[in-house]
Amino acid sequence: MLYKGLLLAFACIGIVQIGKAQSGVVEVQKDSLISLLQEFRAENGINPTTARMVSLGSRVIDKKNAKRVKVRGFRVQIFSGSSRNDAYAVQSRFQNAYKDISSYVSYDEPNYRVKVGDFRSRAEATSFMRVLRSQYNNVFVFTEDIWAYE
Repeated sequence: MLYKGLLLAFACIGIVQIGKAQSGVVEVQKDSLISLLQEFRAENGINPTTARMVSLGSRVIDKKNAKRVKVRGFRVQIFSGSSRNDAYAVQSRFQNAYKDISSYVSYDEPNYRVKVGDFRSRAEATSFMRVLRSQYNNVFVFTEDIWAYE
């Protein structure tokens, strides 16, 4: 009886394995218009996976005549901790090194945070963050309302 059961089990496993076997041949059917479209895109340099950077140039803004408004932008956080004295010390040290960049201290319970800069683009904030990484620990870019001149 045991012999018949084992024989039946091996027969079932063999049938399942044969049923799952594949021949390894793949037939591709492609529309001819796809080839034409690919050739057209290659000739004209159109590639949707590559982002093209467009520079509009930097506008020079006269800060004396411009209006200061809040807009959505980016700041770089250089400190986060529970000590108020440490936060203001980091802010003072930053202001001495970078006189032309604004710094802000905020309190979000239980931590004080020091964020710097008013960047309109994430690329600007990220490049400045890379500069600050050698001077400060745990440097991050945050999206928030910033002060900008228009």
